Amino acid sequence: MRVVLADSYGMCFGVRDAIEMALTAHRPQELTVLGELVHNAEVLRRLREAGLRIAPSLHAPAETPRVMITAHGASNAAIADLRAQGLQVEEATCPLVRHAHRMLERLVARGYFPVVIGKRDHVEVLGLVGDLDEYEVIEKADEISRLAGRARLGIVSQTTQPLEQVQAMVAQIRRTYPQSEVRFVDTVCAPTKERQQAARRLAAECGVVIVIGGRSSNNTRQLVRTCEAEGARAYQVESVLDLHPDWLLDVDTVGLTAGTSTPDEVINEVYQALLRFAGREMPLAA
Repeated sequence: MRVVLADSYGMCFGVRDAIEMALTAHRPQELTVLGELVHNAEVLRRLREAGLRIAPSLHAPAETPRVMITAHGASNAAIADLRAQGLQVEEATCPLVRHAHRMLERLVARGYFPVVIGKRDHVEVLGLVGDLDEYEVIEKADEISRLAGRARLGIVSQTTQPLEQVQAMVAQIRRTYPQSEVRFVDTVCAPTKERQQAARRLAAECGVVIVIGGRSSNNTRQLVRTCEAEGARAYQVESVLDLHPDWLLDVDTVGLTAGTSTPDEVINEVYQALLRFAGREMPLAA
């Protein structure tokens, strides 16, 4: 059996920066992260071991005088409310999420009705729309009917959505409302695009693809769907403990990729396990 690594894998810079900010914080035992800093169980374990507290969500009561906004961002209103409570707020928001916020704000300022393509209950999307009086979040094609009667539509996307899926949704909105002015700003982040493209190439070469990432990680779930769409059998794992040798029976080539919040050491552990299944072992290339 041959093990093939995707061209693009491992943590993106936004996730690395957020973790670095949390782990190097002054007196981490006095810091509460409001929600999952990133959607990865191993990273959250490391943060807890370092003494940080992790609240269930952005709106959960803080146990410390200092709090941290996760990499997924938050609305200005939510941050202002935290400060009004006397809390010191530190923001670990990914710069590419900040970019999505700015683009949506500009569209609204220019008179467009705001539309976000993404998951309605995802923390990033909640942050994007949290300062808006009216908006629509569109996840599926049958929700496009909610946009009826809007003369000007300004569209952005959750940063971890597959670009092709977003573009298809925008095209359908334009077909459905040809009389409306539709302005789309591409806010899918570069690491997501690169990861999706690499997963597509990997799945075309491999009968089975192992995708490493947190259960609640949207970009990891999208990688699984991308591989499946290319005809590969895709399995999502959080760590080497989730691997099943039965998945690899009678498989000539297995591919390996990972979500943008997966630590390098977890990727290496899974890679080494796959090589052991294949009867050989070698270091993971840097």
